[in-house]
Amino acid sequence: MFRSVRPYLETAGIDDPVVCYQGAVVADPATGEFLRHQPIPLELARETVAVLDEEGFHVNCYVDDELYVAEVNPEAERYARFQHLPVHAVGNLAAWLSEPPTKLVTIGDPDVLDGLEARMKKRFARRLYISKSLPYFLEFASPEVTKASGLAFVAQQVGFAPERTVAFGDGENDVELLDWAGFGVAVANAHGRVLEVADWVCPSAEVEGVAQVMDALLDSRA
Repeated sequence: MFRSVRPYLETAGIDDPVVCYQGAVVADPATGEFLRHQPIPLELARETVAVLDEEGFHVNCYVDDELYVAEVNPEAERYARFQHLPVHAVGNLAAWLSEPPTKLVTIGDPDVLDGLEARMKKRFARRLYISKSLPYFLEFASPEVTKASGLAFVAQQVGFAPERTVAFGDGENDVELLDWAGFGVAVANAHGRVLEVADWVCPSAEVEGVAQVMDALLDSRA
């Protein structure tokens, strides 16, 4: 979410466009304006929420950079604490939705979500982008949305080309990002699909592998 990213942007002094919501949003840090927004079509979002509800999964729904749920349960509370944000309970989520949500997320056991991911990809083939961000987060977005599509928009706005881009990733939802960039780097503890598409593998996040590569790149240009 942009509201979750914004404090880090302010601390780092970053004022260039920032990709949020797995590529569904590109925002201007200074104004908060969404320069790009690719939400899930309303009826498709309602259908998705209804299917997940039938399957017995809690759903996080994001509208206007706010988090909405049917009810505040332990899963919702854990997520809200993890992201440092308020959560709004609205009852029947599918009935409540009146505008296209930016994305939907369901939370659960990684192995259980693997099965759900396979079933949902079969049902919503080409109608939704479905991918895990973390092992226990399964995300749903418009089919036009990936981190690569968000970065491609930023590249056009700022003025740089894919072949001049270095991208880092670890999760399943970083596959398209590393494939788009001229040089894709996976951390050592990355998802297997990310390791397959990467041009280079750096040390794990635990030893700040991304920072090591960035320092080396900057030193080489000094």
